[in-house]
Amino acid sequence: MLTVEENATLTRIGPGTRMGQLWRCYWQPFAAASEMAERSTMQVRLLGEDLVAVKDRNGNMRLAGYPVEEMAGLLWAYLGPLPAPRITPIQGFVVDGAIRTIGKAVVPCNWLQIMENSVDPVHAEWAHGKLYEFVMERDGVKVPMADRHVKIRFKEFPYGIYKQRLLEGQSEDCDDWNVGHPLIFPNMVATGSHAPSATNYSYQIRVPIDDENTLHLWYNALVPPAGAVVPPHLFAQTFVYDVPYRDAKGEFTLEMVDSQDIMCWVTAGPIADRSLEQLGTTDVGIIAFRKMLWRELERVERGEDPLGVVRDPGLRMVELPLERDKRHYSDGFAKHVSRTRLRFSPIADELIAVFRGPQHEQVA
Repeated sequence: MLTVEENATLTRIGPGTRMGQLWRCYWQPFAAASEMAERSTMQVRLLGEDLVAVKDRNGNMRLAGYPVEEMAGLLWAYLGPLPAPRITPIQGFVVDGAIRTIGKAVVPCNWLQIMENSVDPVHAEWAHGKLYEFVMERDGVKVPMADRHVKIRFKEFPYGIYKQRLLEGQSEDCDDWNVGHPLIFPNMVATGSHAPSATNYSYQIRVPIDDENTLHLWYNALVPPAGAVVPPHLFAQTFVYDVPYRDAKGEFTLEMVDSQDIMCWVTAGPIADRSLEQLGTTDVGIIAFRKMLWRELERVERGEDPLGVVRDPGLRMVELPLERDKRHYSDGFAKHVSRTRLRFSPIADELIAVFRGPQHEQVA
């Protein structure tokens, strides 16, 4: 439980706030690069500031005086004190030979309740497993995400926290338990996986528009299996698409994993009132993440760089181990696409053809 004052400190990110000072130590993606391809200006609201992105005749960009750089098909801005650090060169953003796709949505709630969801692994069993099976009960659908959690644990590393789970029927030498997948501080979670001949680098990036709205980006860099027949146009651009998470009647589309998450985030209110919460034994990840936030706030206020800030010009890539044989994806890539926002990608069918051909390993 947090006091009202503590909750305000952790959730408010506007100019002059303590958490806003921490957020401004990191580069933030605010748009896909293709969104500025045919225009010279674009209105942007980022970290509670109303700004304008401007592109000059030479293609150089700034965001109302703040520097802008392009990486991995995204435009990133830095709103903090100079000299600016580097954009963290995470493996999936700088990997070669990948098909890239970006989904995006504006979620009407505070960033923190989204990120806290990422260190609550057991929610997958209920929101993405049992709820999904209930919604699809008429069709008799069963999914590996409904498997019961036996144990969970969290391990800090230089860029965030790895969350690890052991599901019923798994042995303790499995990657779900010994590798897991990371929350990258302060606002990303990696959910991809390796297969013997293919990899899906998958990141969810949560960028505060202001205190009550968050830009949610789903970034995938998919490395095809060796020998796969890949149409050249799939490598020629980054494919950008909107993710609708409500149906025509305004109801959450609960047959989609990402909409299940968004329902949980949004229905907690614009800013969740943590003075009313009662944390349980499975909330150890949330507690660890909050401790990390307080610690990194104090580091910034001492004039130090917070966790994960990169200034080494020679660092080529931050490598992040990912699970192989991930239980939640064990029913294959096509099912993964059908249950997630990837079904809205303009290249969804082509991705399925590439990653589930009869001669290839499946990856999700």
